[in-house]
Amino acid sequence: MLVNKTTGKTIIEKTRLASTAWNRLRGLMFEKQELFDYALVFCLPREGIMPASIHMLFVFFPIDIVFLDKNKKTVDIVRGIKPFTPNYAPKNPAKFFIELPETMAKGIKLGDVLEWKSSS
Repeated sequence: MLVNKTTGKTIIEKTRLASTAWNRLRGLMFEKQELFDYALVFCLPREGIMPASIHMLFVFFPIDIVFLDKNKKTVDIVRGIKPFTPNYAPKNPAKFFIELPETMAKGIKLGDVLEWKSSS
């Protein structure tokens, strides 16, 4: 479950962790849009802009991405990032980022603190 602690609202019920190097590398590549009904949380080895940069190669549908610092405070939000975007780096250093189905980040603002518990 992914919760916005600042507002007290649940963002999405299902949450998965990209906890291994392979899971972080693969991300949503080749995932089917109809199966993407969860938040995919990435915990990075270190906080930074370059370590948190992403690509959308082989992701065939738009998604929302929320970048968080080491305190899980939102530092950047990308809504509706397009498939096959070659690179996006957050505007501020991030330790975590969360990939969400498109429009699911609509209730999240910069500075909001998020919290999650894996459901898989």
